[in-house]
Amino acid sequence: MELLIEFFSSYGYFAVFFVLLICGFGVPIPEDITLVSGGVISGLGYTNVHWMLVVSMIGVLVGDSTMYWLGRIYGEKILKFPLIRKIATPERFATVQDRFEKEGWKLLFVARFLPGLRAVVYLVSGITRKVTFTRFVLVDFFAAIISVPIWVYLGDFGAKNLDWLHAQIQKGQMVIWVILIIGGIFVFWKWKKSRKAKSVDSPTQNTDNQP
Repeated sequence: MELLIEFFSSYGYFAVFFVLLICGFGVPIPEDITLVSGGVISGLGYTNVHWMLVVSMIGVLVGDSTMYWLGRIYGEKILKFPLIRKIATPERFATVQDRFEKEGWKLLFVARFLPGLRAVVYLVSGITRKVTFTRFVLVDFFAAIISVPIWVYLGDFGAKNLDWLHAQIQKGQMVIWVILIIGGIFVFWKWKKSRKAKSVDSPTQNTDNQP
């Protein structure tokens, strides 16, 4: 985080936007740390925190949208590109594609909180064309508006106490994972319940159809 703070302090909004853009491409730079670092330089007086939030939201949405359009324009041919091939491995791509067929826009929303799969999900959404770009942006915006302000304002608030800030980041990441796990368990429970209900109804329907 210290390296990002130093870089952002020198180049301001442009640097934050650039790093968030390449984060959207799946480059292994933690997006939450990038956002917090942007908030930190605001807290240190280099930028305005409210404008930093606007720049951060635009950087996040443009980066995510780029992955969507790469998938939509090139289709599965994009998977042959060296950089994309490292991000979207065949196994990861197959897993995300299968989940996307079942979950659609719900997976898009959750993907914002899944650093390892985020770029692949956005790529798949473009390749499958099951989600229009308008819906993609709306879902991505509503997911981003939950997390982005939290990280930026947290960085601004703790700019002068980085040890405290590191501790809060870890707590925040833990809370996000707990919420995702609970949500995953709930979705799995609903799926099992729905499947069980269908299996109970099926024999009845077969009996009714008999002559």
